[in-house]
Amino acid sequence: MTVNSSATLAPTPPLSASRAGLWWGFLGVAAFSFTVPFTRMVVSGDGMSPLFVSCGRAVVAAALAVAALAITRQRLPRGTQWARLAVVAAGVVVGFPVLTSFALTTASASHSVVVIALLPAATAVLAVLRGHERPRVSFWVTAALGAVAAVTFAAVQGGGLGGLHGSDLLLLAAVLACGVGYAEGGLLARELGAWQTISWALVLAGLPMALLTGVSVAQDPPTGTLVDWALFGYLGVVSMFLGFFAWYRGLAIGPMAQVSQVQLVQPVLGICWAALLLHEQITWPTVLGGAAVIACAGIAVWSRLR
Repeated sequence: MTVNSSATLAPTPPLSASRAGLWWGFLGVAAFSFTVPFTRMVVSGDGMSPLFVSCGRAVVAAALAVAALAITRQRLPRGTQWARLAVVAAGVVVGFPVLTSFALTTASASHSVVVIALLPAATAVLAVLRGHERPRVSFWVTAALGAVAAVTFAAVQGGGLGGLHGSDLLLLAAVLACGVGYAEGGLLARELGAWQTISWALVLAGLPMALLTGVSVAQDPPTGTLVDWALFGYLGVVSMFLGFFAWYRGLAIGPMAQVSQVQLVQPVLGICWAALLLHEQITWPTVLGGAAVIACAGIAVWSRLR
């Protein structure tokens, strides 16, 4: 057993709220904030398919995870921990990257960021359900309003409720998948460790994602500029691997509902990156829609804390 082995980590209750958890959470969110703009930049061209980008970056991260686990000689998860890791893998390794990559082939980064701004409320709701808690009615009301605000924003930009695009449905499904993965991963991080949780999840998803990557390469060999490959590398190394070190560490320190509110800065950062990197025009509907979703998510999380 090594000093870093997760065998030395016994299941512990969530630590008291502290600035450490919030700072770790913010570091993870800052890393994730580039994910949507960078994904949009890569899949909007003809060089890399969304299937290759979403699955290939998971393969890169899985290779790093295998190396990290082997070098530090981590013990294997036990019993139901494998099933819970499968839930994390399905949500954050497979679900969110694949769904958002396909959505971003047609949706702008700024539009996508506003819809994904529902994620903090979704994470808080799923954490409450997973923990069998009974929050106030105001929590459920504001969480529901946040969902309505996100759907309304997407519908208005699509020309009405009948104008909801397939990309919007993919984004909403991505939010649900990621929220499940965040909530379960935050709990597992208290037992296995923060970086160990995402690493084992990547290992579980590694083989199927490698097979899908092979299929995408055979059908449409990826090409791109040096910048495209650098962005792809960021998605694999940081968005899919290193960012989770900080994020799950913050959730493990917890409480999860409080740390999850740090996600409220992610859509703000994402919209800024979309304007700076993609030169997307930030319209008033985008600003107002983002503000409404962020406000509802923030109130939901705050009512949960109270």
